[in-house]
Amino acid sequence: MADIKQIQNGDSMSLRQQIALTAKLSAPAIIAQLSTILMQYIDASMVGRLGAESSASVGLMNSSLWLFWGVCSALTMGFSVQVAHRLGAKDTSGAKDVLRQGITASFIIGAVIATVGLMISGKLPYWLGGEGEVAQGASLYFAVFVLALPILTLNYLAGGMLRCAGNMKVPGVLNVVMCLLDVVFNYFLIFPTRDIAIFGVDITMPGAGLGILGAALGTVAAECIIAAAMMWFLCRRQSDLALKGVEARKSYIPVKSVLVKAARIAIPMTAEHIIFCGAQITVTVIVAPLGVIAIAANAFAVTAESLCYMPGFGIGEAATTLCGQSYGAGRFDLVKRFCYLTTGLGVAIMTVMSVIMYLCAPFMMQIMTPVAEIANLGTEVLRIEAWAEPMYAASIVAYGAFVGVGDTLIPATMNFGSIWLVRIPLAAILAPTLGLRGVWIAMCAELTFRGLIFLWRMYSGKWLKKEALVK
Repeated sequence: MADIKQIQNGDSMSLRQQIALTAKLSAPAIIAQLSTILMQYIDASMVGRLGAESSASVGLMNSSLWLFWGVCSALTMGFSVQVAHRLGAKDTSGAKDVLRQGITASFIIGAVIATVGLMISGKLPYWLGGEGEVAQGASLYFAVFVLALPILTLNYLAGGMLRCAGNMKVPGVLNVVMCLLDVVFNYFLIFPTRDIAIFGVDITMPGAGLGILGAALGTVAAECIIAAAMMWFLCRRQSDLALKGVEARKSYIPVKSVLVKAARIAIPMTAEHIIFCGAQITVTVIVAPLGVIAIAANAFAVTAESLCYMPGFGIGEAATTLCGQSYGAGRFDLVKRFCYLTTGLGVAIMTVMSVIMYLCAPFMMQIMTPVAEIANLGTEVLRIEAWAEPMYAASIVAYGAFVGVGDTLIPATMNFGSIWLVRIPLAAILAPTLGLRGVWIAMCAELTFRGLIFLWRMYSGKWLKKEALVK
């Protein structure tokens, strides 16, 4: 039976065991990612029932929210990767030291970023091209989410620590529970009190009727509950990281050596994410003049597409764990094999998902919006994007493997160059004549290019620097 301890103990692993361990870690990570996307589907479909303007308000802020969430998540990875390296080297005491310090640093990071978000929440929708009620709803929606960032950052830390320790099941299960909680909270917060028929019986369902505000509050409430559960399990039940007795009473103040290593790993990832989301925001600015229908169709199509690519991110998380622990154990040949295995698995799964997305695009869009114009335009652009998914998978999973060994600067630069030198110029050129379709053609071309350059780096072997092993 394949187990993460085989890496730490230096046991030999057959190809079958490597594949089994890859599948074992990838499956729950994929489920966790899919549940997150399902939650976005739920929000999008419920808000979509409020009309095109409400949909546009949410769509206008999606790229900005991803920026803030992603920065918080990327910064916590500097601590999670260190934990993977230390556990791979069987240094559990050192791993717990990193965990305690990561808790303090992550909360402070979340609080600082939340403050920045609140300061700009009133003006941001107007900067992005929003007007009137669309901008007002967008501002409120954004403000609620950024208020919760200190807690959400701890959630990112806990999930990353558990996955880097090889525990994919708990984050996966808790993400599914979060999805269910989101359904319940949104149902009662978004819509007003109304009468519905269940098996022929009329029942009055209470509701707060808060609209967009209800959607934000429902999702944040679900995420905060799961953050508390995730932190409790990490600090009390995870065997190799639990903070009990003497360990719980040690210092939580970050020390320079841990912060420097965290910064070395996280800053390139954070910069890359800021640049990526900056590109997404730039695309939003390009799309905004195309009208409410284009804004809403773009937002819904991005959410729909995520169902296809999120399995890749799940496998990428498994790649980070497997490569990180193998690297910490000094097993460099195993690092390479896991990188190739996970990347191949990601490309295979996302190829299948791209076919499904192409065929089911009309149904996917109709779930999220009853407005025919939005659904039809969203279907068209989804079918354009389906062609890029296999190469997108290669870039996602290879990047996860590179992160596992602490190689983040060059891959971040590659992402930067690909997005800003290929996607943005193409989108700006094609949007005036082809509209939203031109923007998505540019995206398809850029993702294909990005996948090819990540495969080139993976096969070059330059990402695996043996002398950089963290002690």
